[in-house]
Amino acid sequence: MKKGNIFGTHRVIEPKGVLPQPALKIDNTMEIYDNEILINVKTLNIDAASFTQISKQAEGNEEKIKEIMLGIVKERGKHQNPVTGSGGMLIGIVEQIGPTLEGKTDLKVGDKIATLVSLSLTPLFIEEILEVRKDIDQVDIKGKAILFESGIYAKLPDDIPENLALSVLDVAGAPAQTQKLVKKGHTVLILGAAGKSGILCLYEAKKMAGPSGRVICLDYSEKSLENVKKLELADDYIVADATDGVGVYSKVMEITDGKLCDTVIVNVNIQNCEMSAILSTKEGGTVYFFSMATNFTSASLGAEGVYKDVTMMIGNGYCKGHAETALQILRESEKIRKMYTELYA
Repeated sequence: MKKGNIFGTHRVIEPKGVLPQPALKIDNTMEIYDNEILINVKTLNIDAASFTQISKQAEGNEEKIKEIMLGIVKERGKHQNPVTGSGGMLIGIVEQIGPTLEGKTDLKVGDKIATLVSLSLTPLFIEEILEVRKDIDQVDIKGKAILFESGIYAKLPDDIPENLALSVLDVAGAPAQTQKLVKKGHTVLILGAAGKSGILCLYEAKKMAGPSGRVICLDYSEKSLENVKKLELADDYIVADATDGVGVYSKVMEITDGKLCDTVIVNVNIQNCEMSAILSTKEGGTVYFFSMATNFTSASLGAEGVYKDVTMMIGNGYCKGHAETALQILRESEKIRKMYTELYA
C-alpha cells in the first residue's frame, strides 16, 4: 500500500507543491493510501454561498444543478466551486481505514461520521446524484470520498437525526467562534441572522453577552425575522439589505444611540456585505466574517477607506470543540431544535 502525506499533498495533481484545498485538481481515485480513510458517502451538504451560486447558474433547474456539480468533481477531483472557492461537508459510513491509522483514530469500519473538513479539499467520486434538496443545500449521492490523516470528523450522535446533525455541523464554526468572541455586556450584531448559522450565533451571543448585553438580529425580510422572533434570542430586530452599507449603519446607529457594536458576525451568503459589518462596528471592535461570500480585499481596503480600526477575522470553519458546541445548542434549546427539525430533518 502506498504511503501518504499527513496533509494529503500526495493527492495533488495541479499545481504541484500546494495543499489539496488551493489545488486546481486532485487525485480522486478511491484506492486508499496507508494513512487515509475511505468513506461511503450518503449526503453532501453544500456550502450556502456555493449552492446559491450553483442554483442561480442553473436557474433553479435540478438537472442542471446535478450537471454543474458532476462537472466540478470531474474537473477538480473534489467539490470546490470555481466561483466561490468553497465546498461544504459530507456524511457517510467508514468503509476502510489505512493501516497507519491503527491506534491513532477511534473510528472503526461501519461508523457513521460527518467530515468536519471542507469538500474543497476532499477527494470525492460521485457515481450518481440521487436527490437534490434545494431548500436545505443538501444532495444525496452514490459515491465515495477520502479523509486525510489530518482530517477532522464527528461521529454522528444517536440522539439527533442524521440530516439535522449534518446541517448544524456544516456551520459549527460560527456559533463556536461567537462563543469565544462575545463577552459579558457586549453589543452584538448578527448579519443574516435568520439563516441556519445565524440563529445558532444568536443563541451563543445571547448566552455570552448576558442580561447586560444587547443582541441585534438583522435579516433582509420581515417574514424571516418573524420566525426568529419566536425564538426570543435577540433584543432588537432590523429589516435591511446587508449590501446597503450606509443604510445598515444608519439603523444600527439609531438603535445603539451612536455607540455601534462590540462584535459583528457576518453570516450572509451573498457578496458585498463587508461595509455593513465594518461600519456597524465600534472602534476597536471585532468583525467575524463567517460567510464564504466575503471579499477580503474589499473588507481590508474598505475599512481603510472609512478609517476604521477594527479587528477583522476570517471565518475559520474549525474551532476547538465546535462540533459539540453546535450539537449542544440543539439539546439545550427546544425551540431551535423544533424549528431545525422542521427545516432540515
